[in-house]
Amino acid sequence: MKKLLLLIFSIFISTLSLAQMSDAPPRAEGEGPFERLIIRGVHLIDGTGSPATGPVDIVVEGNRIASIRTVGYPGLPINENRRPEAGPNDKVIDASGMYLLPGFFDMHAHTGGGAQGTTPEYVYKLWLAHGITSIREPGSFNGMNWTLKHRELSAKNEITAPRISAWIGFGQGNDGPITNAEDARKWVQMIQKEGADGIKLFGASPEVYAATIDEANKLGLGTMTHHAQTRVVYNNALTSARLGLTSMTHWYGLPEALFEDKIIQDYPLDYNYNNEQHRFEEAGRLWKQSAKPGSEKWNAVMDEMVELDFSINPTMTIYEASRDLMTQRRAEWHEKYTLPSLWRFYAPSRISHGSYWLDWGTEQEIAWKENYRIWMQFINEFKNKGGRVTLGSDAGYIYKLYGFAYIQEMEMMREAGFHPLEIFQSASLKGAEVLGVDDQLGTIEVGKLADMVIVDANPMANLKVLYGTGAILVDEQNNVGRHGGVVFTIKDGIVFDAKQLLKDVEEMVNTEKRKEDFTITQPGLDY
Repeated sequence: MKKLLLLIFSIFISTLSLAQMSDAPPRAEGEGPFERLIIRGVHLIDGTGSPATGPVDIVVEGNRIASIRTVGYPGLPINENRRPEAGPNDKVIDASGMYLLPGFFDMHAHTGGGAQGTTPEYVYKLWLAHGITSIREPGSFNGMNWTLKHRELSAKNEITAPRISAWIGFGQGNDGPITNAEDARKWVQMIQKEGADGIKLFGASPEVYAATIDEANKLGLGTMTHHAQTRVVYNNALTSARLGLTSMTHWYGLPEALFEDKIIQDYPLDYNYNNEQHRFEEAGRLWKQSAKPGSEKWNAVMDEMVELDFSINPTMTIYEASRDLMTQRRAEWHEKYTLPSLWRFYAPSRISHGSYWLDWGTEQEIAWKENYRIWMQFINEFKNKGGRVTLGSDAGYIYKLYGFAYIQEMEMMREAGFHPLEIFQSASLKGAEVLGVDDQLGTIEVGKLADMVIVDANPMANLKVLYGTGAILVDEQNNVGRHGGVVFTIKDGIVFDAKQLLKDVEEMVNTEKRKEDFTITQPGLDY
């Protein structure tokens, strides 16, 4: 059985690696960095958890925040005497009435690949258009060298892209499966020399898994695990945390750590993991098999994970269609921004990962709604006890579009009980902490790098204003319009017009639609 699992995983990694993309084109977008950039009259949400303040003027010199100065009070004229003076060569952005936040971290951000038919330019522009200035690429399945190359190109701002933290899929680049602790340590040493930032695991035998995490910690590499059902019997989320794992993604492994009357989930006797409807349908019944919320077991597991400084990246949004398929399939942005190839990849299929709508219906959705209720309660209580929760999307699957899905994750965190300021803290500072860059990024403070998001409406009052499509607003004359949408995304002091980035993506999509004479239709229907 062990050898079979290793073979399956090896084939899985090899298949993903074949999906390598073309390179991103040289950067043609964005102005700056400027010798001096002044952002005037903005309301500041600094990412620390502090409430909004403003109006303020922010001065950026090159790619660093040089000063933050209060220039007035709400409802009163600006005190011009307090404003930093603009020189003839300074770039000035009038952001009066707008809101400024730290650049967002998507801590589960795949660039796509051959199966989805995406290009890096398409994905990167969607991310930047939604204020995402940093990503953790978990698995780097376009190839380690490809990801490391694009990380460096982005760091030099030679391409239009967020900052990239490269976390390599376990075993990638190795000659065959890793079957013992010694080989696991050698592999970790190899990727560390190549320049990897961290490792993504799906689980492994206890000996190999423990050695991998231990060696990574010795060498300063981050570790994250998607506790796959095929390996969670070896290590659940709590045993992983005890081994020194620094973070987990999704939620697999958490209910298993909370089991009281079993060690393996209650699989139906005809269950087959390769049947994706089986896989996701039964996942939707998993939280109900765990210890009751508030029970001694529930609290003991949570308290120990907090004590171990463990980080959770829940990516709730990626399963959102499981509780309401029609809503996610008909999301308004698909028409303009989803590539034909990506739409086909999403479609019901017995082959494509995450396309498990073989006979999905009311009963499955009701189960998933209950699954979410318990899952959300755990994540919110974990945060309230001092646990670190980061924000990620895992877009490119299950009707989740890059950038847009990230804002959907914010909305799900709000549903879970997070205050908007806690959400923005998870989206910035907490992600920076996991990546070890919180001394440079994650908050708006003097001396830090100038990664910022500017939006023309209050995101605390309505997270929907962060969507590229904005939020509906009916004026006093009963005219229906939109407000919001990120106006500017600033990375390393370079100012990107977020709305123009979306127009670029729209044109990419239109070009592909014209080539194919393609129209989005709904599964099994001709409309």
